[in-house]
Amino acid sequence: MSDQSSTMTSDPASGDDLVPLRRALLSTHDKTGLVAFATRLHERGVELIASGGTSRAIRAAQLPVVEVSELTGVADLFGGRVKTLHPAIHGPLLAVRDRPEDQADLARLGARAIDLVVVDLYPFERAAPDISDEERIELIDIGGVTLLRSAAKNHRHVCVLSSLADGDRLLAEFDHLAGVTSGPLRRRLAAKAFARTAAYDAVIASWAAPDHAALPRHLTVSAPAVQRLRYGENPHQRAAYYLANEARAFAHRAGPDVGYNNLADASAAYALVAELSGAEGSACAIVKHGNPCGAAISADQENAFTRALDGDPLSAFGGVVAFDRPLMRAGATRLRERFFEAVIAPAIDEEARQLLTSSPRLRVLCAPLPDPARPAVEMRSLLGGYLVQDVDLARMPAAAFRNAAARSASAEELSDLEFAWQLVKHVKSNAIVVARNGAAIGIGAGQSSRVDAARIAVFKARERSMIRDERASLVAASDAFFPFRDSVDVLAEAGVTAIVQPGGSRRDDEVLAAANEHRLAMLFTGTRHFRH
Repeated sequence: MSDQSSTMTSDPASGDDLVPLRRALLSTHDKTGLVAFATRLHERGVELIASGGTSRAIRAAQLPVVEVSELTGVADLFGGRVKTLHPAIHGPLLAVRDRPEDQADLARLGARAIDLVVVDLYPFERAAPDISDEERIELIDIGGVTLLRSAAKNHRHVCVLSSLADGDRLLAEFDHLAGVTSGPLRRRLAAKAFARTAAYDAVIASWAAPDHAALPRHLTVSAPAVQRLRYGENPHQRAAYYLANEARAFAHRAGPDVGYNNLADASAAYALVAELSGAEGSACAIVKHGNPCGAAISADQENAFTRALDGDPLSAFGGVVAFDRPLMRAGATRLRERFFEAVIAPAIDEEARQLLTSSPRLRVLCAPLPDPARPAVEMRSLLGGYLVQDVDLARMPAAAFRNAAARSASAEELSDLEFAWQLVKHVKSNAIVVARNGAAIGIGAGQSSRVDAARIAVFKARERSMIRDERASLVAASDAFFPFRDSVDVLAEAGVTAIVQPGGSRRDDEVLAAANEHRLAMLFTGTRHFRH
């Protein structure tokens, strides 16, 4: 072919492949910015090709445009479902320009190469939740996805824009290189186009799956990056926040930029207060490095925070505080008395927001309170792949605990045992929680041995004189069974009077004998809460 756009040159300075940009095919659902970009292409001598509403919008701006149907010889079919699915369109996109047989095929088609594709897909992801399946199916883009993939596959010769937001970058290079595009830019834009179609298909696959909560045969994930974070767990690691569910996303209301650890701890703390939240009172949790260091339920928000902080004020320094109720002035006033990295709540009262804005190092986050009973999956990466599991939704009221020891728990103990059992679920294993009156007074987290977790929980409580001589309503919870009686002895010596644990150890008889020796109530749940 003699057309300039069918040639490819080499930049002697960089060695990059340079391709002249002479013809562009545009097909966009969202017309925002379309005419301005088309105008800039036209001003640079680029021929415009478009179909349907895109061509009408360009023509209305008094710009010359070639209708797709002029190239295919076929009008739109099936209500517009078939417009660009034709050899006269995909031939010019897929033809390899330094392959003679491809050029011969183009000549037989009477077609010329297309150098740029600009496609904005139908907004399947943004469809209203209450539309019918028939309406939603019509938002599944076929031609647009095919155009993006054809152009991206042949990115050695064709440039592809999956978003008009990349138009400035493209035209800046066009001007700098005097009308050509470079290989590195085309490859970057092709990668973005493939990522766009993969994410688009993942959303559709998730919607089409018969059981949204089941573990899929093939894992598909669609989550756009919405925020580049300051850094990852450490300053030398890059990180970003990807949005999997817009309705449940964090909103940054005030304070410095958020970091990876801020969001990780905020998520952990928020999941915990959602678990503790009830019809009456207020729940507060403080998390540091993924582990709760304080949690409490109280009649008012300020007291809930005070009691959560009393659980381990030393560890709480620089932690993240979560509330299950909108943050009010009184709670905000107490927050300002100490250094915390972040606070998260369903909403922030205006007076509270103004108070916290004056704390320059505190990040203020808002998000809808999670539903602790909502089916979901969680994922983590590991060498060579991912681990995916159902979120731990197991919840058990104290009434469902099974009394296993000689002494039964009192009503007061049962109430605290239920609280401790809810809390220990959110502590890294091995985990022990010691609690009294709806508040944690000692937490042993993330230990390789259970007795060490018990010793740490007791030590933390004793360190602040939280364990006194009275033995009433001092309870403990263990996330998994006791393999030996040693942890029971440690807890009993500290004054614990009732313990809840899953049970099921080969040494349950030995453990229950220890409980009976110490006159402890011991209750079994039959369910463990390992957390790694």
